[in-house]
Amino acid sequence: MTLQVQFTTITYMLLGGIYLGIALETFRRFSPLWKHNKFLVYCLEICFWLLQTLILFYVLYLANSGELRFYVFIACLLGFSMYQALFASAYKKILEHMIRFSLKFYHFCRRVVQLTIFTPIKWIFTLIVFVGNSILTLVFSIVKVLFLPIKWLSKLIYFLLPEKLKKKVNKTPQFYSIIKNTCKKWMRFFKRR
Repeated sequence: MTLQVQFTTITYMLLGGIYLGIALETFRRFSPLWKHNKFLVYCLEICFWLLQTLILFYVLYLANSGELRFYVFIACLLGFSMYQALFASAYKKILEHMIRFSLKFYHFCRRVVQLTIFTPIKWIFTLIVFVGNSILTLVFSIVKVLFLPIKWLSKLIYFLLPEKLKKKVNKTPQFYSIIKNTCKKWMRFFKRR
């Protein structure tokens, strides 16, 4: 391995150590979201470290075709230490600002979608229900007014019937009263809507 390749490898591993510090800081910042689920904690920890190992080995492969030497580990640890000493506090502030901005942007988008899509649909549905109820109430009122003379006429006819015939009319099957009750229930149901 030439001196230039070794220098490139050390530089890449220093940057890899800094990247590892950034990735670990980001992972630790979001870990409280899943800390209550132990199985998820273990799975995510394993996946995180496997992914970071693969990324660092890929960077090493780009630098020197994957030759693993002792100074590679030292350079990676040095890069991680540089991150902790020099960049950790600044990155934490940047990360918090990015999280706050992302949350505000998410809430803004959610509000826009709610105001432009869901609220109009809700108002249209409410309007349709209101118009439907108004039309049904109007139809039932018209039907009631139209059948009012028939009702009066039938009461008059019933009043003029002889007593024997009245007794026979009173003994009609309960089938008609069931139909009447069902119609009343449906009318009450539609009026309530």
